[in-house]
Amino acid sequence: MSRICIIGAGAAGLCAARHLLVEPSVGRVDVLEQAAQLGGTWVYTENVGYDDFGLPIHTSMYKSLRTNLPKEIMGFPDFPIPESDRSYLPAKDMLAFLQLYSDKHGVTPYIKFKHHVQVVKPKMGPNGELWDVTFKDLATCESQTVEYDYVFVCNGHYNTPFIPSIPGLKEFEGDVMHSHDYRVPEIFTGKKVLVVGAGPSGMDIALEVTSVSPRVTLSHHLKEQPRTIFPDNLVQKPDVLKLEGNRAFFQDGTVEEIDVVFLCTGYLYNFPFLHESCEIVVEDNCVEPLYKHLVNINHPTMCFIGVPYYVCAFSMFDLQVRYYVRSMNGTFSLPTRQQMVEHWEEEKMDRAARGYTKRQAHMMGPDQEKYYASLASEAGTKTLPSVLTKIREESSIRFLHNLKHYRQDVYKIIDDDTYEIISNGKREILC
Repeated sequence: MSRICIIGAGAAGLCAARHLLVEPSVGRVDVLEQAAQLGGTWVYTENVGYDDFGLPIHTSMYKSLRTNLPKEIMGFPDFPIPESDRSYLPAKDMLAFLQLYSDKHGVTPYIKFKHHVQVVKPKMGPNGELWDVTFKDLATCESQTVEYDYVFVCNGHYNTPFIPSIPGLKEFEGDVMHSHDYRVPEIFTGKKVLVVGAGPSGMDIALEVTSVSPRVTLSHHLKEQPRTIFPDNLVQKPDVLKLEGNRAFFQDGTVEEIDVVFLCTGYLYNFPFLHESCEIVVEDNCVEPLYKHLVNINHPTMCFIGVPYYVCAFSMFDLQVRYYVRSMNGTFSLPTRQQMVEHWEEEKMDRAARGYTKRQAHMMGPDQEKYYASLASEAGTKTLPSVLTKIREESSIRFLHNLKHYRQDVYKIIDDDTYEIISNGKREILC
C-alpha cells in the first residue's frame, strides 16, 4: 500500500488527494500545508512580506480580484462550480468552492495545516526508490522526517515574484513594488505610477489604479494592441529601456516622470524544499527534466501538478492526477527514462522552432488541447472537452479588448463542443 506525500493544499493538492483517497493501491495520504487554511493562492490576506512564522506570504491575491475566466471552465470535470447568475466570481467564492470540494470528497481531515516542508530527498529502499520528507509543525516548532513512496509537488507558481532586469531599477529614486504585494489601490493615491506588464493582473490593476493616480503608464510588449478604451489618465507605452532618477525611458524614445515602478511581471517556479539530489533544475523559468510537464524523469515517483500555464487549470490538474495515478496502479507504464528524455528534448526543439523562448517552456495556450489529448491517450482515460478551450479563448479575447465590461458576460456550456454566451443582453450559441 503506497504512502503519498502531497505538498500544498491549494487546488492542485486537493485534487491529488481527492483521487488518491479512493485509489485501492494507496494506504496513506498526507497533505502538508504551510498555511492555516486550504486554498493556496485563493486565500486573501492584507498581510504582505512575511507571516507570523517568518515565512514569505504565499498568496498574491488582491482585495478586488475577480476571476479572469468564467466559472463554467474553472471547476473540476466531476465537480463544477455551483450555478449562479454570474460567470466571473470574486476570490472568496472560489475559496468557498475549494472548501466545498475538499469537504465533499473527505480531503480536509487529511490536511496537516501549519506544516512547513523543509527538505525532500530520494533514497533507495529494499524494493526501489523512496522519499524522506522533513517538515516542521509551525505550531509546536517540532520537525520530523517521514518516509513516503510517492511525492506530489503541488505548491503552485504564483508566489515568488519575477523581477526583470531593467537598467537603473535598483537605483530608482521612487518606490518599487511587485504585484505580489498589492492589495488595494489607495497606496498609490496622488502618485504617478509606471505599471510594467500587461498580463491579467497588470491590465486589471492598472485600470484600478487610475481611480487614485493622476497618471498611470502601462508598459508592455503585447503583439496585439488592446482595443479597450482606457481612462484619459492611462497611457500605453512599449518596453522600458532604462530608469534614471525618477524618469523612465521607453523604446519609442519618450520619457515619463514617475513616482512608483509597479512590476506586474509574473512569477518564478520555486521549489526551495527539493534537495539537489531530486535533480530538478529551474533555469529561466523552465523546470526540467519533466516528462509531459509532469513527471520527474530522473525520479519518476515524484510528480509536479500544475506546472503548465494558460490552461483550464482545475480541469488540467484533474487530468494530470488521473494520468499519474494510472501510472502508479499499473493501468499503463511510463516510458523508459531514455524515451522520456527524448520526448522532452524533442518538445523543447519543437517549441524553439515555433518561436517559444525558454521562459515559455510550460506555456500552453494554443497547445493545450493537444497536451490534454496526449495525457489522456497515453493513460487510456478521458480527455477534456473542447468546449473548455473554446470558452477560454473567447474569454481571453474579450478580456483584451473589453477590459471594463467583459466580466458582465454570462456563459453556459451546452455540450462538450458547444456553449452559449449572453453579452449586452444578446444571446449567442457558439461551437
